[in-house]
Amino acid sequence: MNWYALKVTDVFKELNSSRGGLTEIEAEARLKKYGYNEITEKKKIKSFQIFVSQFYSPLMWILLLAILASVLIGKQTDAAVIAAIVILNAFFGFIQEYRAEKSIQALKRLAGLRATVIRDSKEKEIRAEEIVPGDILVLNTGDKIAADARLIELVNLQTQEAALTGESLPIKKELAVLHESAVVGDRKNMVFSGTIITKGRAKALVTDTGMNTELGRIAKLIEETRQEPTPLQKKLKNLAKYLGLAVVSIAIIVFLAGLLRDIPAADIFLTSVALAVAAIPEGLPAVVTISLALGLQKMAKKNALIRKLPSVETLGACTVICSDKTGTLTHNEMTVKNIYVNQKVIKVSGSGYEPDGRFSDNPKNFDMLLKIGALNNDTKLRQQGDEWQVTGDPTEAALLVTARKAGISIKKLQEKYPRKKEIQFSSERKRMTTVHKMNNGLFALTKGAPDVLIELCSKILIDGKVRKLTKHDKRQILNQNKKFAGKALRVLGFAYKKIKESEKEENIENNMIFVGLQGMIDPPRKEAKEAISKCKKAGIKVIMITGDFEGTAVAVADEIGIKGKSVTGAELDRIHNLDKIVEDVVVYARVDPAHKTKIIDALRKKGHIIAMTGDGVNDAPALKSADIGIAMGITGTDVSKEASEMILTDDNFASIVNAVESGRTVYDNIKKFLALLLSGNIGEILIIFLAILIGFTDPSTGSAVLPLAAIQILWINLITDGLPALALGVDPAEKGIMERPPRSPKGSIFRGLGAFVFGYPIVMFIGVMFLFLKALASSGAVKAQTMVFTSVIMFELFQSFSCRSLTKSSFEVGIFANKYLLGAVALSVLLHLIILYTSFFQNLFKVISLDLLDWATIILVASTGFIYLEIYKLVTSKKRGR
Repeated sequence: MNWYALKVTDVFKELNSSRGGLTEIEAEARLKKYGYNEITEKKKIKSFQIFVSQFYSPLMWILLLAILASVLIGKQTDAAVIAAIVILNAFFGFIQEYRAEKSIQALKRLAGLRATVIRDSKEKEIRAEEIVPGDILVLNTGDKIAADARLIELVNLQTQEAALTGESLPIKKELAVLHESAVVGDRKNMVFSGTIITKGRAKALVTDTGMNTELGRIAKLIEETRQEPTPLQKKLKNLAKYLGLAVVSIAIIVFLAGLLRDIPAADIFLTSVALAVAAIPEGLPAVVTISLALGLQKMAKKNALIRKLPSVETLGACTVICSDKTGTLTHNEMTVKNIYVNQKVIKVSGSGYEPDGRFSDNPKNFDMLLKIGALNNDTKLRQQGDEWQVTGDPTEAALLVTARKAGISIKKLQEKYPRKKEIQFSSERKRMTTVHKMNNGLFALTKGAPDVLIELCSKILIDGKVRKLTKHDKRQILNQNKKFAGKALRVLGFAYKKIKESEKEENIENNMIFVGLQGMIDPPRKEAKEAISKCKKAGIKVIMITGDFEGTAVAVADEIGIKGKSVTGAELDRIHNLDKIVEDVVVYARVDPAHKTKIIDALRKKGHIIAMTGDGVNDAPALKSADIGIAMGITGTDVSKEASEMILTDDNFASIVNAVESGRTVYDNIKKFLALLLSGNIGEILIIFLAILIGFTDPSTGSAVLPLAAIQILWINLITDGLPALALGVDPAEKGIMERPPRSPKGSIFRGLGAFVFGYPIVMFIGVMFLFLKALASSGAVKAQTMVFTSVIMFELFQSFSCRSLTKSSFEVGIFANKYLLGAVALSVLLHLIILYTSFFQNLFKVISLDLLDWATIILVASTGFIYLEIYKLVTSKKRGR
């Protein structure tokens, strides 16, 4: 259907819709008929593929080779045990990866595009995928269009269609019916899925959704990009690769040395394979992904949606948070408290959006001021039950509420004085003008920043009479503006003038008549003050960036604990070396979005990792330029959300700080299980490698013997190590995590792990070899191997508790605070007891039962590793405290 070639009335008829939109019942029926508004069917998680992918790693290839070799040399039992361990490991990895995939997909849906539609004659926000043909879209500047639609109303509408047509310049839209031969780029009465509103507002009737849209026909343009591995995952993958190469070399040396020691070829081959498996921390990148995914889930519960996985890492290194004031540090529920009109200040009572309140003077004396505020307004205020709800800008909502307090019916006023034209607000112009038919003529009504608006006025309205605006009047108005701003009020000026039908747009805002000021307050969030205090302790600098008047910004900043130098946008334009003073400035007032990029560049020169908030179209460059771009989930445009790494679902500054804390926790936990896995692996290599070099024999048979059998090594690495490591990945945040400076992003993840990676394996080796030699001399090879097998497991389980903090005593952080770790340790011990005390598993793992004295000896020796780490942490923490 060539919708662009039909009249609007015919389009409504064809789609069986109306200007009141579809009913919810009809929309639901159409959703079943047309399906979801998606370009491609979402790829469902294929369980089998995830399971099969577990066998794609080099570690699995080595194990499969070991199974094949075991069968060929007649060791069917060993082959069966290794196969069972492989399947268990694959199943365990599958469960974790499946859960991670599920959680990431759920988060993507939460962060997905939303749209405002008219249904049952009311505006309603829905998920973009629920849009159906016949819906009416309500479009505003910064929106990403979610479906193809025929325009039915518009004001100064322009769209960016480069993704669709390649046209880099914005397209000015119109309502005129077009010829059927018009190509996509010339269909100016249509808007298209995937394109962006760069200017103006409109209503449009949805004609096509999903694969039937123009973008659906070229779906390859919007294929989702593959998730890049995070910097940490890349580092760990490289570590695994280089460590793997080193260990394969060691495994070959062990194999050759074993042959020279007359160890049976089959046994030493399997031991060499097991050693290689033990030393390759192949699971690390996967465990990092799981840890990051779980971190994402936690952050989502705390109102921070992370769109890009590496941002979780970056958050932990954040040194500066640049935050908008309105709605982020404040509530964004504006209430007019003071009015300046007729050369006097009027007080207004009441708070919030409830239209109950009184004026200290008769509102009929300044009804022109209230009418301008109500007419020059795109916001909707409606009562739903006992609550008043706002659709639009909180500042404009405050003006509507004030007019209602004076008894003005907004609906009747807007019907009596219909809008004919508008010049939209922008952060650069700092004003908005609407043209209305009033009293048999056209009147331009303007609201905006008082310091900007006053320069456009040549006359003033006082007590119903118009006279010339003098320099004294200007000083008086600006002085009152400053007083209001000093009380943390956001101030808007109001003016009007009668215009001709033929008046050029550039002349409409000249020689206006000034009417007055309205000062409104947006109270700071209580939680913002606490969050800023938290940031100071964490070594994170908080900077307020706002388009508001400097006095207002400084007053709010002072109230919530941001203290320091302030700079205005005008001053910023004159400063050429901002990096010289940027460390001293904490408030930037009266700034444009373009200034944000300048601030980011100056901070980056000082080596900062910057988080920057933004909500408008023009904020997108700054959000992309920052290390962590943070978009507002409630007030943010689709453009700003797509440019961001993180979306705040509650637009609350405290949620940023919570996300930083979560980022630090995730990074800490990754270091913890890295310490556990690497130290255990290195310890096992030392035990096997040095034992072969030394050469031990069974006194009863005189044959060469190893401290650990191949199957025992595999069990320790793939099962016993894995459970506590994953439990450490969800360890609660350490006390005082937000009382230490941010980590350097260039710093090595191995920093501070020396005692774990180098010292601990030596302690483990000494303790294990003591038990091995003692048992070998008194009870033979099987008992000696059982003692080593059990002691290595106990060493690593003891160590898992010590890994709960890499710098503080385990008792200080709460040795039993992680219930998942307690469960993992208990399960590991239970599984080991089953192996030791059931005849079937005794035969499989080549072990015997241990008595109470054996257990007491093992626990005593294995605890030495834990004691060593605790003493090390105690000594180093005392040194740091000096």
